[in-house]
Amino acid sequence: MVDVLLGLQWGDEGKGKIVDVLSPDYDLIARFQGGPNAGHTLEFDGKKFVLNTIPSGIFNEKTMNLIGNGVVIDPIILKRELDNLKKTGNDPVAAGKLVIARKAHLILPTHQLLDAANEQKMGKDKIGSTLKGIGPTYMDKTGRNGLRVGDTTLPDFKERYNKLVEKHKEILSHYNFDYQLEEKESAFFEAIEYIKSIPHVDSEHFVNQYLKDGKTVLAEGAQGTLLDVDFGSYPFVTSSNTTTAGACTGLGVAPNRIGRVVGIFKAYCTRVGSGPFPTELDNEVGENLRKIGHEFGATTGRPRRCGWIDLPALKYAIMLNGVTELVMTKADVLSGFDKIYACTHYKHNSEVIDYMPYDICTVQPEPVYHEIDGWKEDLTCIRTPFEVPEKLLFYVKYLENQLGVPIKYLSVGPDRVQTLIMT
Repeated sequence: MVDVLLGLQWGDEGKGKIVDVLSPDYDLIARFQGGPNAGHTLEFDGKKFVLNTIPSGIFNEKTMNLIGNGVVIDPIILKRELDNLKKTGNDPVAAGKLVIARKAHLILPTHQLLDAANEQKMGKDKIGSTLKGIGPTYMDKTGRNGLRVGDTTLPDFKERYNKLVEKHKEILSHYNFDYQLEEKESAFFEAIEYIKSIPHVDSEHFVNQYLKDGKTVLAEGAQGTLLDVDFGSYPFVTSSNTTTAGACTGLGVAPNRIGRVVGIFKAYCTRVGSGPFPTELDNEVGENLRKIGHEFGATTGRPRRCGWIDLPALKYAIMLNGVTELVMTKADVLSGFDKIYACTHYKHNSEVIDYMPYDICTVQPEPVYHEIDGWKEDLTCIRTPFEVPEKLLFYVKYLENQLGVPIKYLSVGPDRVQTLIMT
């Protein structure tokens, strides 16, 4: 079976850390969607690593890692990421621990230009893109114009590239947007030569062979459920399916091969970029959450919007994904608050509802809160569930009762060792 690990909020839930913790139990870790807008942060042995494209099982000696067909790849960023790992003494390519799906699409320099030009044109109505070229790349994928990793080995790859770039230049000519392409193109083709040295595989056969051989597979998601292109807060979403269903299409596995679904959420909420955020705290409390939680994007450095936990949104995400167990991260950030709050319902169009409405982007719902006693204890030195303060245990049990799914793991800090198995 393929187990799936994904985020249940607007991303940045701590997926990379948990994949790193779980990776010793798996033979293969496979990224199934998204692109280098992901920032999966891992900390252990006094070191900090940020992965954008590479799966978070890369630091486990026995684990193979696959960049799946549902991922869009910027060759320049992937090469930089691998070069940075080499400097730390980690070389997954030389160790034979990294493969790339032939059907994964490539992010071209002009995709990034299109991304930036579109955001500039939208002005105050912009989506809040990371400007990595991900949206335009997925548009070319669905428009049947894209270039894939497997194309890089074809003799006419340069001609295919030029044809797509000419199309992009024609689109850019309709924007009032200045750009330089030559330097980026040079770095792009240098990176293409590099990633040609990484083994290319047909991910659907690769993953299913692992399953046929009785090996264990973990699918690693990026972003979060509430950013799913179909079921998120559209149009303020990412360009891929961030849900369990995305693992099937992003790797080539059948729905009946899905096993555990591990859903990750923060003890509070954050969001980067534009879009609805019912529990956002645009005040001193929100600023304190941001400072204590170091809530700044691992990839962009942008400050994250912060707020209390949103239970209607979490229930929605659990339903969509078929979550079987939960991970709560950043519980340590809430230490010191006299009271914490959980949104249980919304007031929306003169009604009280407990689900995310279709028009959440145009009619801002008012959160209805349940007050909970906070805890004062520093959690960062806790290493067993027996040390967890009683008031935090109450919060955990309260959430389990509300959500109907057990919280199996509790994170009390960024390091690998600061992860408690609760059940």
